[in-house]
Amino acid sequence: MQVFLIRHPPPRIDPGVCYGRLDVEAIDPAGAAARLRPLLPAGVPVCCSPLRRARILAEALHPAPVIDARLAEIDFGDWEGRRWDDIDRAALTAWADDLLGFVPPGGESVAALQARVLAFAATLADQPADSALALVTHGGVLRALLGHWLRLPVAEWTRLQFAFARVSAVELAGDRAVLRYLNR
Repeated sequence: MQVFLIRHPPPRIDPGVCYGRLDVEAIDPAGAAARLRPLLPAGVPVCCSPLRRARILAEALHPAPVIDARLAEIDFGDWEGRRWDDIDRAALTAWADDLLGFVPPGGESVAALQARVLAFAATLADQPADSALALVTHGGVLRALLGHWLRLPVAEWTRLQFAFARVSAVELAGDRAVLRYLNR
């Protein structure tokens, strides 16, 4: 199975503001769709996050994308919408020291994000080998998926970089995954 991993276009939000589950618009989703469409197989099914910055791009790529809440970005809870510089330094240090287990106040841990993303990934296991799917989602979700498929340790997959409005491709075959390209 070919899986096309697409990060949403840049969010319409001031730089330095924490946004995860915060539902913000994207900058120029129509332009991103026009650039991405030729990189995808014609008629490829699309699944996406329910958040506008991903959903609007998915709707521009496919007339009826499947919206799946498991593809939403991490919930930073009380940190959402705040400037990173205004968040307590000790809390940010605690998060860095326990990346998987730390839970921002009112939010979710990276481990919880990973669990729901992997529950989604498990649904792809029975797909035909010659099938394809495009996922329009967020950096954290894409890191968790690709890290799982490539069997990367947490210290490596949490550092993967997915550029805004770019496509990466993974080929899944049984318990094997091959990264075909990153950030086209």
